[in-house]
Amino acid sequence: MSMNDPLGDMLTRIRNAQMRGKSTVRTPASKLRAWVLDVLQSEGYIRGYEHSTSTAGHPEIEISLKYADGAPAIRELKRISTPGRRVYSGVREIPQVRNGLGISVVSTPKGVMSDAAARAANVGGEVLCRVF
Repeated sequence: MSMNDPLGDMLTRIRNAQMRGKSTVRTPASKLRAWVLDVLQSEGYIRGYEHSTSTAGHPEIEISLKYADGAPAIRELKRISTPGRRVYSGVREIPQVRNGLGISVVSTPKGVMSDAAARAANVGGEVLCRVF
């Protein structure tokens, strides 16, 4: 995973940290990453996150992972749209994840939000990733 896909990199870091049962994971800071984390937090997939600074002085985000009975709150975290293959969806085409048990994170003109929020706001956009 190259850094041509910073969001994909963050998702991979979260997956890897969860597999090892870590309580937190750090990722370089960016607005897009923070916006996606806002959705994951509001939907209950992570405990939260804080902005911090790496030892080298670069801005970072420290993500607090969430577990239920020792199992990660996030069972699947999949990148949908990539820098090489962008995936856009009109509001009516936004995919449901596991019949609504999961969420798609969509970057819309009104901000980054869950698929349900995008449908409610009647906006489509780039389907960044899906989570369940």
